Amino acid sequence: MEGDHITINRWLIPFSWLYGLGVGIRNLLFDTEVLKSRKFSVPVISVGNITVGGSGKTPHVEYLVKLLHNRVKTAVLSRGYKRKSKGFFLADDNTKMEQIGDEPYQIHKKFPNVYVAVDPNRCHGIDTLLATPQTSGLDVVLLDDAFQHRYVKPGINILLTDYHRIITDDILLPAGRLREPVNGKDRADIVIVTKCPTEMKPMTYRVLQRNMNLFPYQHLFFTTLNYCPLQPVFPEANYIPAIDFNVKPSEDDALPLPHALLITGIASPRQMLEDIKPYCKSITHISFADHHNFTPSDAESINFAYKMMPKPGIIITTEKDAVRMTDLKGLSTKVRENLYYLPIDIKFLQDDGEKFNQLILDYVRKNSRNNILAQATNTVASPNSLPTSNSNNTGNGFGNTGRANRDLFGNPV
Repeated sequence: MEGDHITINRWLIPFSWLYGLGVGIRNLLFDTEVLKSRKFSVPVISVGNITVGGSGKTPHVEYLVKLLHNRVKTAVLSRGYKRKSKGFFLADDNTKMEQIGDEPYQIHKKFPNVYVAVDPNRCHGIDTLLATPQTSGLDVVLLDDAFQHRYVKPGINILLTDYHRIITDDILLPAGRLREPVNGKDRADIVIVTKCPTEMKPMTYRVLQRNMNLFPYQHLFFTTLNYCPLQPVFPEANYIPAIDFNVKPSEDDALPLPHALLITGIASPRQMLEDIKPYCKSITHISFADHHNFTPSDAESINFAYKMMPKPGIIITTEKDAVRMTDLKGLSTKVRENLYYLPIDIKFLQDDGEKFNQLILDYVRKNSRNNILAQATNTVASPNSLPTSNSNNTGNGFGNTGRANRDLFGNPV
């Protein structure tokens, strides 16, 4: 059910008040324009969250890339978490994962015709992209994990919240997982509830709509994870296991279920563990910290775990972890032959994918500096904002109700 992965450490709530005071002052400085947010001549779309831990940013950024990259000249700008380079860095054919970080590198390898850059200063990063001859003439910049980077004022601000860790049920760090008060969602043009169950009852949609309590100008969508076929991490693999992780196995299935070794270095592995459990006789889980850099010692641990597990056995990891494991030294031949990553993409529920696509395409076309592109739409919209919806149509057709009571720091009371 929604919110089932939230843990509140109530004895830390006084520290959350202090944290909230600092965050509140920072947001106030931006709201009163003491600290300035910059607009840019190029369309800018930001994707992010206000929660510590994974909410599905990368597959949602990749969804936008798939939507846009064959239509317009597209760039993705990220901070490049845990990279070894400094300042602005634009990926090219010779770029290594360590230079830009695992998630930007994943996007770079999957979409070679998209410009991928990293810069901790997003304003400087956009300025550099626009001034560099190779990337000048961009039609859109996608900002990865930038909802709280308020020095940039994006044309579309997309906020993600995990169905299992809904922001309206959470509280501020360190007692909870919020990085700022929940009313930070008011800055979003689009809110997406991610990682939803494939089948949700109408009552669940209504409850989530009510609890999110969005303004009429905001749009609410729901997405679920779609698991793609397993892919080998190394070319030594002899076969690809024919497992459809989107269809629940039955007792009549001809293929025997394998034993699995799951290796994760992500912020929230719990959902993945629960999702693949029905497809395996048993699961041994080795969990590392998010963005973990694998070492030869880790390779020895993986080799030992696979050697000791029952057979037939396969090793499953995430696409992001696979990016960081391809150069890992010390993995045994058997591990390399049986190591697969599980790609994921997203699917919009309630058949809302076309509506979301139209919002994005209308904004990019209307604000593009490319005159031909700007004329390629018949949609009428406000030139400086998303098309608005009334209070009874904020993405899923359900109306808003009163806002939940919160204290000064955004915690529910």
